Amino acid sequence: MTPGATPVPGVAPVPGAGPGAARVRVRLARDSWIIARRDLQHWAARPGPVIITLLFPVLILVMFGYLFGGALLVPGGGSYRAFLVPGMFVAAVLFGIETTMTAVTTDRLRGVTDRFRSLPMAGGAVVAGRCLADMLGSALGLAVLLGVGLATGWRDHDGAGRLTLAVALLLLLRFALLWLGIYLGLVVKGPEAVAGVQILVWPLAFLSGIFVAPSTMPAWLGAIAAWNPLSATATAVRHLSGDPGVTGSSWAAGHAIELAAGWPLLITAVFAPLAARRYRRLDR
Repeated sequence: MTPGATPVPGVAPVPGAGPGAARVRVRLARDSWIIARRDLQHWAARPGPVIITLLFPVLILVMFGYLFGGALLVPGGGSYRAFLVPGMFVAAVLFGIETTMTAVTTDRLRGVTDRFRSLPMAGGAVVAGRCLADMLGSALGLAVLLGVGLATGWRDHDGAGRLTLAVALLLLLRFALLWLGIYLGLVVKGPEAVAGVQILVWPLAFLSGIFVAPSTMPAWLGAIAAWNPLSATATAVRHLSGDPGVTGSSWAAGHAIELAAGWPLLITAVFAPLAARRYRRLDR
């Protein structure tokens, strides 16, 4: 870590106070934006992978909504596509974790991260900049998926204020998963480990309330699915947008909004410090 470097905000307190601390924060924000702008420029130069990332959740939405939707029932009645669209918002947030992991791993193995760490920049700027860039990409992906959902007949029934809260919960989950992806990208031995994460993402998505309601599963499996952080956010988004499929007698189903806020905060509290610590120890 370069002399005078500072950890990521929220991970460890910034030393000092007063004007000096303010300068540190300004420097961190400036350097983080420089790193984020680099990533955005890479996406502009190579739009193909970005387009695929944006369209993949759309493909899954169309496949499940139109190919399988007629055979699937929603607890309490209603359209399966209306049930599926909020779940796909959560799936889109989840599917980006391997993209983050790949980018961090590639930069580390190619020596890009070491070059950044040798520059006179804030120590947390590299991971914070990656987080900022990926959050902007996630917001764009959610906007695209929202437009497709509206085109397929999905509607928000409870007003713009509650929909805004739903989007905030989605972005909060994405923020938490970003730190998990950054940490994994810093600890894995090579890009081939990304394949393992991609494989594990699917069981995690299916063992949740993204595609079907946990209440339709066997009791023991449904209990696990109900406490999945993805289920909490999916159920909360359905509740906030007035969509079907929010019924359930479990505590998790009745407190989905609280869990949709609590799970991401817990994940961030665990993996943000781990990622910051691993970043500081890369040269050891």
